[in-house]
Amino acid sequence: MGLTIDLGRRIELVPMDSHFHDISVALYSQAHDQGPAYKIHTYSSIDGADGRIGFLVEAMKTLGSMESIADDLLHFSCWSAHEFAVKRLFLEACKLDPNQQIQAKPQQIFDKKAECDMLVTSLGQGQYQISAAVTDKKAESRISVITRGLAKLGEMDMEEGIENRAGFACGTPHDPLVSLLLVRAPNVRAAIREAEAAAARGVLAAPSSQE
Repeated sequence: MGLTIDLGRRIELVPMDSHFHDISVALYSQAHDQGPAYKIHTYSSIDGADGRIGFLVEAMKTLGSMESIADDLLHFSCWSAHEFAVKRLFLEACKLDPNQQIQAKPQQIFDKKAECDMLVTSLGQGQYQISAAVTDKKAESRISVITRGLAKLGEMDMEEGIENRAGFACGTPHDPLVSLLLVRAPNVRAAIREAEAAAARGVLAAPSSQE
């Protein structure tokens, strides 16, 4: 007889976890009294699967400054959904080598097209500014592109006429999460295609098919 668990609404899926026996791992959204909370789950009964889930929970807490409550339910300190961003966070956590120390991403990246470092700076109240290590037309153009990519991945707001700032509507700083999203911001289309491809591949396997 199959096991049925009320996990909530599935929002992201890694059908084959390359770091742990190719098991399926999924992220679910649950309604909580204070706001949305997220649950990482696998139906696999392979020895060590619980430890793998525990690693992913800690990875999302470190990479995205998430917090956890009972039963390893994850949430942001503001209790906002930030659903598009949390899906990216989950995918990036699943890519981490479990043999390496989990570390938050730096607040800068090297942009090949601008040929310089791009930095993200917190302005407070959930607002962020992108700047370049050099000042030239090429860098200025890339600042706009990267800011828009960051806003897309984080579902952040941009003020009309200000091409280098984006902010969360919740008004809460999410520095590690923004640093994580910054890595993908220069090529946001590829990041979105990756997420769509992951969602389209298979379904979370039932216990009977994950021995």
